[in-house]
Amino acid sequence: MKGKTDGDAKADLGVSKDYLSPAKEAHSDATDEEPSPIEEVQMTVSTTDDPSLPCMTFRTLVMGITANIVITIINTFFGYRTEPLHVSAIAIQIAALPLGRLMAAVLPREPIGFPLIPWRFSLNPGPFNVKEHVLVTIFANTGSGAMGTMLINVVKAFYKRQLDFVPSLLFVLATQIMGYGSAGLYRKLLVEPAQMWWPHTLVNVSLFRALHEKEEKRTLSRVQFFCICLIVSFAYYIFPGYFFTSLTTISIACILWPSSVTAQQIGSGLKGLGIGSFSLDWATISAFRGSPLGVPFFALANAAVGFILYLYVIIPITYWGINLYDATKFPIFSSSSFADNGTRFDIHRVLTSDLTINLRAYEDYSKLHLSILYAMTNAMGFAVIGAALTHVILFHGKDILRQTRSAIRERTAQDIHTRLMQRYKPVPQLWFWILLMVSLALSVVGAEVYKEQLQLPWWGVLMGFAIATVFALPFGVLVATANQAPGISVLSEMIMGYILPGKPVANICFRVYGSSNLMHTIFFLSDFKLGHYMKIPPRTMFVVQVWGSILSAMVSLGTTWFLLDSIPNICNPALLPPGSPWTCPNDSVHFTASVIWGLIGPARTFGAQGIYNNLNWFFMVGIFAPIPVYIATKMFPKTTWLKWVNMPIILIGGLTMPPASPVNNIMWLSVGMFFNGFIFRRRKTWWKRYNYLLSAALDAGTAFMGILLWMVFGQGLGALEWWGNQGDHCPLAHCPTAAGISVKGCPVF
Repeated sequence: MKGKTDGDAKADLGVSKDYLSPAKEAHSDATDEEPSPIEEVQMTVSTTDDPSLPCMTFRTLVMGITANIVITIINTFFGYRTEPLHVSAIAIQIAALPLGRLMAAVLPREPIGFPLIPWRFSLNPGPFNVKEHVLVTIFANTGSGAMGTMLINVVKAFYKRQLDFVPSLLFVLATQIMGYGSAGLYRKLLVEPAQMWWPHTLVNVSLFRALHEKEEKRTLSRVQFFCICLIVSFAYYIFPGYFFTSLTTISIACILWPSSVTAQQIGSGLKGLGIGSFSLDWATISAFRGSPLGVPFFALANAAVGFILYLYVIIPITYWGINLYDATKFPIFSSSSFADNGTRFDIHRVLTSDLTINLRAYEDYSKLHLSILYAMTNAMGFAVIGAALTHVILFHGKDILRQTRSAIRERTAQDIHTRLMQRYKPVPQLWFWILLMVSLALSVVGAEVYKEQLQLPWWGVLMGFAIATVFALPFGVLVATANQAPGISVLSEMIMGYILPGKPVANICFRVYGSSNLMHTIFFLSDFKLGHYMKIPPRTMFVVQVWGSILSAMVSLGTTWFLLDSIPNICNPALLPPGSPWTCPNDSVHFTASVIWGLIGPARTFGAQGIYNNLNWFFMVGIFAPIPVYIATKMFPKTTWLKWVNMPIILIGGLTMPPASPVNNIMWLSVGMFFNGFIFRRRKTWWKRYNYLLSAALDAGTAFMGILLWMVFGQGLGALEWWGNQGDHCPLAHCPTAAGISVKGCPVF
């Protein structure tokens, strides 16, 4: 299909043809090319493209920038609350369609221009189309908030220390765009190959097609199905969100045995093992791991094996069986740190005025202790790092080497979607290098000028970036093939903890440059793949993602600063009013990690001087874990189930706890395996037509009602006080069971 010429396109910014390479113009329909080898992709992604559709239009910019700001404010705001509600870009995806069509109906179509500028453009180049819709959604998706704000939260809310705005701004901006620069290094290895299919992006693709493509009339169209599910989800969430909040976690054992500590430890879905607990709340199901309907069955099955072994074998044995590390003196599940006597570890007794450790005070006070679940979660974090590297080398090493050589020679064998994208001008690699250099320069300058506040020397910035870059490939492969995202938080924290012990702020900064930068890289690669499937010109994608990331960083920082200064005792549950939602569950974990690895240091926790030094062996466990699986696949090539065994994903099974709770994982696994296992095999036609739409509708409906409830009852006004709004009714689940340990609200054994 032919559109305007390049010259015409430059005169009309509403047309994307200026991103086309003239030598590569092609017909929009290319279904005769090689299809994707992934069945889910074949059933979901269109193999056609219309390159004449306008992309970067006035409508795109207005709605995209607005969506970015709104979703950044909302997600930053809700991130401080006890039950974080993450409003995904799917909510914007829904809202953008009627707004886009409204703008197409009312904006003038005549081209306009400005004095002394030779070209003209149209505010309304025609009907609102799917490519504009995709770009608005990606604009919103970059508005998930800035991970660098964890530094501000921990320093100001937990350590109660001053952090100036300028170093905070430099830090947040630099870490936000650094991940995007890193993503550009791996595009050809993690986006273009068909085997790197990024399962979660198919949820968005399915919804875009349902909203924009005409289909044959059937009993229930995809749009009708989506609208029905959206309305039901929206209406239902008023119950777990307001009228009956205990629906978020129902723990049967706690209701049956209200006075038994052990029963509540076993049955609590929030602070125990979650046996017999469940949830009737989609926000709980998708809270920490995203929608399970976008995760392939093999990944869910592997994660389920790991979760069961971890929570129902390892934890009971180490807690009740052998009382490892005096585990019964502390809660079975907690993200806090503890002193020898079972009370919370008071960091202010060992903290100096310049946020470093007072070693004499520490030696006179107590060693640092963790709940057994949190300690073992760190051990699993060690194992996942080694397992991911070994797994990718053994199972994907040859493919990666082949793809790398082909990418260098610019002749990689690709599927239909990559071939369709070849008609557009690619983003020069120089652009990504410039972003990297700018972000690194900002980081180094900030580290040197504000070294008293940030504590991290300039070489720490470069080291953190190097670690993230090394791990981006193996971890990106896991996300691109199984939608499972391990992290390197523990590794980053451990490295800097050994190099600069006693400096918690330096540890947080290094973690952001390492682990959070890695997550940013993977996040941006996922958006690349969405644009790849939807045939968005790469240069347009680049502009939208970079601008969206910078805007989101500034808005997120502003929102963070406002909340920390305006809400008294935020992130301090002991001083907050009863029922206050401002408990900061995610940042509580970050704070404890900074105490473990930064303030106290790994040598005094997981090293020779620490209680948990034997857990370091899990690094070796992880390195060797995939080897038997690899050998088995070679010895028994006809045993098909062996090729689906994935040791890194098994080890990830319980890695989200904390801040996620057992009920989050139980429901996530159960719902995902039902739809992507049973329904996928028994009702494949239904699954193909509706599965991803159901996921999108549940996300959007819950988000819209969550926002409405906050607008009406955001400050706790009119909260209902009755049995159904008292949590999971497990007040004793946090109690220790060792003899002689006295904790407020708990019996003494």
